[in-house]
Amino acid sequence: MNEKASHSAARPHVVPLRVLLAVWGALMVFTALTVAATEVDLGAFNLFIALGIATAKASLVLLYFMHLRYDKPFNAVVFICALLFVAIFISLVLVDTTQYQPELIPGYAPELLK
Repeated sequence: MNEKASHSAARPHVVPLRVLLAVWGALMVFTALTVAATEVDLGAFNLFIALGIATAKASLVLLYFMHLRYDKPFNAVVFICALLFVAIFISLVLVDTTQYQPELIPGYAPELLK
């Protein structure tokens, strides 16, 4: 196969401006939700809400601004696997924090080293 034929196999695509503006609007809404979520005290669920909103925002950026939606399906599988590994990592870290929680003294924070 010659070089000219291999270049013609890739099909460029143009995302309509209204799609990009809709994604930008959704990102602004998610940003407002993030700010609003800081005002509500839901205890341990605040972290999960913040991570969920951040994941949704990152997914929109990857899908539309980085054109993952229009790319080969293998790249989407890589993205989903990366999200799963990050979720597993964060879950393991959060499980570990409960081990030393009873040893903490309420209201006490160690001084910063100068």
